[in-house]
Amino acid sequence: MHICQAIAAVLAAATAAHAHLDMIYPCPRYNPRGVDCPSLPAGESLDYSMSTPLGYNQPLCKHTTPWPKPAASWTAGQSVTVKLAPGGAAHNGGHCQFSLSYDGGKTFVVVHEILGKCFGPDNGQRDFTFTLPSGLPSSSKAVFAWTWVNAVGNREFYMNCADVAIQGTGSSYTGKQMTIANHAGYPTIPEFQGNYQTGVDLYKSAGQITVA
Repeated sequence: MHICQAIAAVLAAATAAHAHLDMIYPCPRYNPRGVDCPSLPAGESLDYSMSTPLGYNQPLCKHTTPWPKPAASWTAGQSVTVKLAPGGAAHNGGHCQFSLSYDGGKTFVVVHEILGKCFGPDNGQRDFTFTLPSGLPSSSKAVFAWTWVNAVGNREFYMNCADVAIQGTGSSYTGKQMTIANHAGYPTIPEFQGNYQTGVDLYKSAGQITVA
């Protein structure tokens, strides 16, 4: 028992030492420090590296098996708050998007974005409150994603995914397609070097997508 506790402490310390940022609400797939997390799917285990960027060749969302039930239930047209873990390394901000998928995580439509200094002028913002589009369709198996391209440091793409239920009134919704960068098969956005317009053109030129 003491050996297991010691190993867990070492793993936790290593994770904290290399911590960047991760979403904790709605609870991403298998985040051990998430808020109001469902039970793990059979055969899966907690992921103690949730704050690290998506591996260059890893699939979107990293974990492709959903929670057995939604981690949150939201209503279209209403305000929601997404929470990131406190602390961590904000890498001088960057571009953040908040998106929804209705096809199991294959395609995502943006419902909110902050381009440039996405963690505020002091890099301390960790809670993000915004209003969901009123025309979203209903789904008991939507996938919500927080994505981030960091301004400073190695060129990385952060992505956490949570399974959510959406109560909506629309039959479909059309919006901007989620931007993916610094990942296999996608463009690379260079370090910002103090220019927070770096990569903005890639976000603004993203095509429209319809989800249903």
